[in-house]
Amino acid sequence: MNQRTRIKVCGLTREQDVDAAVASGADAIGFVLYPKSRRYVSPERAAALARRLPPFVTPVLLFVNAETMDVIAACTDVAGATAQFHGDESPEDCWLASDRGAIPFIRAARIPLGAAGARFDLVEYAHDYSHARAILLDAHVDGYGGGGKTFHWSLLPPNVNAHLVLSGGLTPANVGDGIKEVRPRCTTLAVDVSSGVELDAADGTTVHGTKDAGKIERFIAAVRAADAVHTPLMRP
Repeated sequence: MNQRTRIKVCGLTREQDVDAAVASGADAIGFVLYPKSRRYVSPERAAALARRLPPFVTPVLLFVNAETMDVIAACTDVAGATAQFHGDESPEDCWLASDRGAIPFIRAARIPLGAAGARFDLVEYAHDYSHARAILLDAHVDGYGGGGKTFHWSLLPPNVNAHLVLSGGLTPANVGDGIKEVRPRCTTLAVDVSSGVELDAADGTTVHGTKDAGKIERFIAAVRAADAVHTPLMRP
């Protein structure tokens, strides 16, 4: 049987972008609560945007080295929220900030660019963060949060006993290839897009935090097209 790839659209800051992602079929919507990010929204703004979500669409709050009580408070204000830890949080940090497992959470793994990606022990990392709902794979760039860079998917271990979320430089043009490459390596696969569906300004630059409804629709269509092609799951 084919496996349905779940989709998260991250870094939303506007009501119309939340509505567009939901209308196109996104499973989760991400809000960045890291003040240094160009896609930052306050906890209050995230809560207001999340109230637009219909049932069964998950709000995800992204944190970078945030205080434990700030994470718990923000997640308490957003019904059904999942936390995403994208900084230097240890397994113990994640456990405490998730209110000892009461808040589901995702842990980001920062995969080095180039050949160095082969030296990242994803199997051990997934084991260390076994309390996480999933491990999100993003490219390791300067600073924190998504950098819109793609790491070498082919260098990932062949068998990772975890739910994975593929992120980092995904676009409507390459997400199908990413699904084909990574899905056989894990328990289940989801994808996470941010910069790849952002609006282009008149001068060709990206408008960070502002999404393009057409790109979101094309991205989700590309994921569904990839799902229509049989890809074997990871062997036990």
